Amino acid sequence: MGFALALLSACGTTPNQAPVVDRTIPPAVKPATPSETAQVARDERGLYTVKKGDTLIRIALEFGQNYRDLVAWNNLANPNDIKVDQVLRVLPPEGNGSGVETAAVIMPPSDKTPPPPPVVKKTGPKGDKKPYSEANLAELQRADNGKDVAATPAPAPAAAAPRASVPVPAAPAAPALAADDANLSWIWPADGKVIATFDEGKNKGVDIAGKAGQQVVAAGAGKVMYAGSGIRGYGNLVIVKHSNNLLSAYAHNRTILVKEGQSVSKGQMIAEMGDSDTDSVKLHFEIRQQGKPVDPSRFLPNR
Repeated sequence: MGFALALLSACGTTPNQAPVVDRTIPPAVKPATPSETAQVARDERGLYTVKKGDTLIRIALEFGQNYRDLVAWNNLANPNDIKVDQVLRVLPPEGNGSGVETAAVIMPPSDKTPPPPPVVKKTGPKGDKKPYSEANLAELQRADNGKDVAATPAPAPAAAAPRASVPVPAAPAAPALAADDANLSWIWPADGKVIATFDEGKNKGVDIAGKAGQQVVAAGAGKVMYAGSGIRGYGNLVIVKHSNNLLSAYAHNRTILVKEGQSVSKGQMIAEMGDSDTDSVKLHFEIRQQGKPVDPSRFLPNR
């Protein structure tokens, strides 16, 4: 009877296998996840996915590139015709056509993770060649008292954690100093009271109050990368590239006095101050390093 009941109970467990089979269905219903992760991987390789409200010029500014280069790299017939979810190259092509190599994102490898656990289990009896038994295990525990086992793993993760956290804060500060960038000489782009200072996430530069028509000069020598009004919120804008890493932007001008591709010297008048696309006469001035806004006070001399 006992054996029969055991068989019945075993049979009773088979229906419970059905839900397990059903649980394997959801993974098949999630093909969107791999594509999303693959897209993130492509973005990390110098590609950008167009979002609502983007313009080619704004994208170029955010990545510290000339929008004409983006036109060339992406074979765009019309720079003003980009669409949401369109993928654009924002860094010079390097022959990386291995978009399919993102197969590393595939989930099956995670299912093969069970094999490692047995290896971990073998780490306990490494030094013992005795067959496993409760008596032998008790004897080992008495001899070692678990001290060696407890002491070794604890320091390892503790030491690894701080090492991983140190590079993270140091990374953004590192690119601040470059050989060519350090040799650049800067001056204030306009006279006037600073009415807004740099605040990462809120104000990407400094705002200088002034009078309509007041001269705006190049803060440093360089080449005009953009001159126009194609970025909403900046009005009549001039962008000057000073090195491979640094560029400066001059927004809300009344009149632009330079053209794209023109070389300018430090102190040369490039525009007249105005209130285009803003509510008062002022100059919004930015310095960007590799496309990222940085505090202009780090470069401009004290007044």
